[in-house]
Amino acid sequence: MSIWFSPISLELCKSLDEGATGKGTLMKTLGIEISEIGDDYLVATMPATPQHHNPMGIVHGGANVVLAETVASYAANFVVDTERFYCVGQEINANHLKASRNGILRAVAKPIHLGKRSSVWEVRITNSKNELCCISRMTAAVVSR
Repeated sequence: MSIWFSPISLELCKSLDEGATGKGTLMKTLGIEISEIGDDYLVATMPATPQHHNPMGIVHGGANVVLAETVASYAANFVVDTERFYCVGQEINANHLKASRNGILRAVAKPIHLGKRSSVWEVRITNSKNELCCISRMTAAVVSR
């Protein structure tokens, strides 16, 4: 059984990446794309390129956090009635477990808690070898429109 409030598609996600002004978002800047929709999970990918690196030549921890918050925020908004509510990140943490330098990072968001006022999401980021690079947890506030 699907956790999504209404049907979602990869095309919908691409249109959201353009932002409210239609001029693009941080997701476009970093190359983050929603790539898979499951019944109870959402997947996003991001390239690991020099533009994502810190001065030591590895993916910046902040880039991992942006990837995690992006996929968790999209998922949080997809489980609520967006005519009545919207979700925003309230808290996020991340443990960086393995350095990444290149390839594609894959972030999978799954719910830990789906409540009336908040939701909590676990995000696991793996590299192209399917090695766990980062684990994150994000709390989203559910806000009335």
